[in-house]
Amino acid sequence: MPELPEVEVVRAGLEAHVAGRTITDVEVLHARAIRRHELGAEDFSGRLSGTKITAARRRGKYLWLELSDGQAMLAHLGMSGQMLVQPDDAPDEKHLRVRFRFADNGPELRFVDQRTFGGLALAELTEVDGTALPGTIAHIARDPMDPRFDLDQAVRALRSRRTEIKRALLDQTLVSGIGNIYADEALWRSKLHWARPTDKLTAAHGRTVLTAAGEVMAAALVAGGTSFDALYVNINGQSGYFDRSLDAYGQEGLPCGRCGTAIRRDPFMNRSSFSCPRCQPKPRVR
Repeated sequence: MPELPEVEVVRAGLEAHVAGRTITDVEVLHARAIRRHELGAEDFSGRLSGTKITAARRRGKYLWLELSDGQAMLAHLGMSGQMLVQPDDAPDEKHLRVRFRFADNGPELRFVDQRTFGGLALAELTEVDGTALPGTIAHIARDPMDPRFDLDQAVRALRSRRTEIKRALLDQTLVSGIGNIYADEALWRSKLHWARPTDKLTAAHGRTVLTAAGEVMAAALVAGGTSFDALYVNINGQSGYFDRSLDAYGQEGLPCGRCGTAIRRDPFMNRSSFSCPRCQPKPRVR
């Protein structure tokens, strides 16, 4: 699933190419793509027709288009969702699910999703801590790249849980935007093992790992995000390149960039965790 840098790349592209444009027609080609919009395709299309996209917004890994009527169109990219801006005469993509046409007769916005795990839905905007958010994600915390992110508050939230540090980093209600890839990278930079108990974590360690998460995601953003296959792309269909700079994630058996020890892979929540056995020693059993 795309993490903060990948979603931010898409958000910035949408802001540049669809903000300020008025939707005239929405064609839903696969009902599953709007399954989260409970009133169905006709209502989805009807409510969007004639509305202007005023901005493209993001919180953590969540992306939405702000609309002129006070609504938001929330986009769940899932494993393979893509928001593409294409000329109206461009051939349809094989997995095109929803098409948006605009009053200026300019390029279309297309939602493409091979695996159909993602989807689009309309939501009302609600005020949360001075920020307008779709009501369905009002519980999502700020992310380390948010200008109003409170580092000390996030550290306190992490340390208040009785769990492993990586599980806490993935909890979007504590701090948002961090997924499996950037959690492993932040923990490697911080020399912390993924199983370190959060209630034993010092405030200094908490600040270090969250600062590292912000730094690694900022570096990934410059590289256009991380792509391991053709499924993650920006609005022009281009892949990111940060996977070439990863220090831990996906590096099993390769030498650690600090000490040369082979990176280890451990099972973690039906996924994997990658760490250096020497730089990131496993904590002792409680």
